[in-house]
Amino acid sequence: MSPSARLVPASASRPGDDPIFALNAEATSRAAAGESILNSTLGALMWDDGRLAVMPSVFEAFRRVPPEIAAAYAPISGSKAFLDAIREDLFADSALGKYAVAAATPGGTGACHHALVNFLEPGQKLLTTSYFWGPYAILAEHTRRGVETFAMFAEDGSFDVDALEAACDKLIEEQGRVLLFLNTPCNNPTGYSLDDHDWERLIPVLAAAAERAPVAILLDLAYAKFSAPDSTRWTDHVERLLGKATLLFAWTASKAFAQYGARVGALVAVEQDDEERARIKNAIGYSCRGTWSNCNHLGMLAVTELLTDPALRAACDAEREKLCRLLDERVQVFNELASKAGLAYPRYEGGFFVAVFTPNAKKTSEVMRERGVFVVPLQTTAVRVAVCSTKVDDMPRLVDALVAGIAAS
Repeated sequence: MSPSARLVPASASRPGDDPIFALNAEATSRAAAGESILNSTLGALMWDDGRLAVMPSVFEAFRRVPPEIAAAYAPISGSKAFLDAIREDLFADSALGKYAVAAATPGGTGACHHALVNFLEPGQKLLTTSYFWGPYAILAEHTRRGVETFAMFAEDGSFDVDALEAACDKLIEEQGRVLLFLNTPCNNPTGYSLDDHDWERLIPVLAAAAERAPVAILLDLAYAKFSAPDSTRWTDHVERLLGKATLLFAWTASKAFAQYGARVGALVAVEQDDEERARIKNAIGYSCRGTWSNCNHLGMLAVTELLTDPALRAACDAEREKLCRLLDERVQVFNELASKAGLAYPRYEGGFFVAVFTPNAKKTSEVMRERGVFVVPLQTTAVRVAVCSTKVDDMPRLVDALVAGIAAS
């Protein structure tokens, strides 16, 4: 028997590296060799000097945790104090918290995994926007599910609610249920956030679909703490779906606390029916035991302190505000330069990324790499720019490279 036959066929030809991390590795290698490189690939917020932006209060919270407690196993679904703190963080002024249950997960990725395996059967498809975070597809494939997308933008650049409605109808007809992933505010990769007008059009469509079949809607809130003020009223809108659809929320400390490596997050589920809510709580806890068993105890304990200790939370909020100002300045300068250069891209008010439209994403990316500027090609129609890691002084070079890359495509 050949060695390749030892793997099951579905695993035999899987790629060994994430494409974004591969681009980052090339950029890092070329920079180490002495080239002038502008690396706008990885989604981590960086200071202007190239160091990873961190929050001192977060490490103070880690230091406060007694070692003998941190070293112990965490409860399978996460500690009650941690989950209560997240519910309060999400729903402090909303009725949704009254009907919420949760389980700790390794970042938002784990929350997406639990949604997939508990709200879709094998062979069924999750629904999401045509521009989406690539690992959604990996998670779906790895759990024997699939992905169905709808056009994210209408011709006028608005969120295409009609396309979403048609996609919901199609999946209800084909599989009898819908699991919708919406990465908002600050969609990765486009930077687009649903605003009040978008939600007003969207809620009736989702409510109508939920009258015909089971519907679960997951809001991936990875970048919510970096959104514009007009994008923060999502709770006011989704409350109108309470009792109609199951509401899921992927909460993560990765971006909000600049703790990408701690892998601390949660899946929060809101369900008005008492019996169904209890079943969901059991199901997502069971999934924890069946995958990672339990999560980073030190991280959960530290995040609980950050969310519940008034002085520590105030310090954390002040440090995050500094990071928000850093990012907002970059967003503003990018918008000014990109608009002046005639680049086409979605409404961009905050978040780590923006997608710039191009006739040929691969060609655009290649031309930009020849100029030492690294971005991520998306399908065939756009490239993703990591504004989070691009300092203001580099924005002119970035925009010039985008113009050149698009012109050559």
